[in-house]
Amino acid sequence: MTQNEKRALVEAALGQGNGILRLEPAWVARDFLPPGKRLGLKEEEYDVGERGWISERWLGSTTKADNRVGPPDEGLSYVALGGGRRMTLKDAVEVAGSAIMGEEYARTHKGLGRLAKIYDFGDRIPYHLHQMKKDAALVGANPKEEAYYFPEGVDMGPHPETFFGVHPYIAEQKQYDILLPYLVEWRDDLILRHSRAYLLVPGEGFHLPSGVLHAPGTALTIELQEDSDVFAMLQALVAGKIISKELLFKDVRKEDREKYGERVILGQINWEISGDPYFYENRHTAPVLVEETKQAGGEEYWIYYNTTKFSGKRLVVRPGQKFTSVDRGVYNILVWRGRGRFDGHEIEAGNFGFDELLVSHARATVPIVIENTGTEELEIFKFFGPDINLDVPYIPKYPPGV
Repeated sequence: MTQNEKRALVEAALGQGNGILRLEPAWVARDFLPPGKRLGLKEEEYDVGERGWISERWLGSTTKADNRVGPPDEGLSYVALGGGRRMTLKDAVEVAGSAIMGEEYARTHKGLGRLAKIYDFGDRIPYHLHQMKKDAALVGANPKEEAYYFPEGVDMGPHPETFFGVHPYIAEQKQYDILLPYLVEWRDDLILRHSRAYLLVPGEGFHLPSGVLHAPGTALTIELQEDSDVFAMLQALVAGKIISKELLFKDVRKEDREKYGERVILGQINWEISGDPYFYENRHTAPVLVEETKQAGGEEYWIYYNTTKFSGKRLVVRPGQKFTSVDRGVYNILVWRGRGRFDGHEIEAGNFGFDELLVSHARATVPIVIENTGTEELEIFKFFGPDINLDVPYIPKYPPGV
């Protein structure tokens, strides 16, 4: 199929959907942790053999999962084009970027530039970092700033707390080498003694710049991040087994590994933020009501903010009510709870194929009516890419004046 033929298919689907495309779920396996089994799959569908377990669902994704083994399209969302035809969202954006993202945005941005996902693990994710721009660029990748939201009404798992950063004195006194023996010996999980844990509270979240050490807890998490899958694992013992040390060096150049060994990872840590004594005050994200869109039928809350690299909202529409939505650019949605109609498109939480949509720039920027046709609240998450919402709230720097 030629590029012109692909573009024609996408544009026809946009026309039929009034500027909105249906998306299929993208399931992602991981082999270093057991699954939490809260993604709505059947019991037997979580185990995928050598690939590990289905532990994540990627949403509106144009990013390929960087796994050791797996299908070539793992992590990529598919657009349902009608008549049984489908195409990856990545291909759709490449051939019809202006139609999806708007001409002006498409001129200044290569793609959607963000990745939303649900991750679902039965044990704490190992202590790790995502490379900053300077280090990710060395391996031809993007950095990975990210943010979390912990949905309400879901089991929190056995470890509902996340380790963030390091004890402040380590950064203040530049005692960076205190972490090095754990990386060299690669035998246990005691590196966590140098970090601090924070309770994960349903309905709240955190914003995490790249380069910051963290070991996320077992709360089911809806994450929004930059378009990347880079990381370095610093914790050897995970869920009772030693993971491959190759995960420490996954996104390190061969020549840097040979020259610096494990020490190369210490140079990839954002020590200033990792050692912030007021980490919670500066990174915790409680929901913020979007006052200007509040209506009788429902309201929206900022849940991903404090950056213009991505942003996101939680929309709640009351039973039997309607909400009129107008936004500043292209976004994708996940229907988390309830059922209804989104600009006439039937939507229903947990009904795969009916719980994800992509809303083009042209449609997003004019009024869309969202109707709750069920008996419980209709809860929808909206995910935006870089530079779309330039007026997002920012957490006041703490302590003030510093």
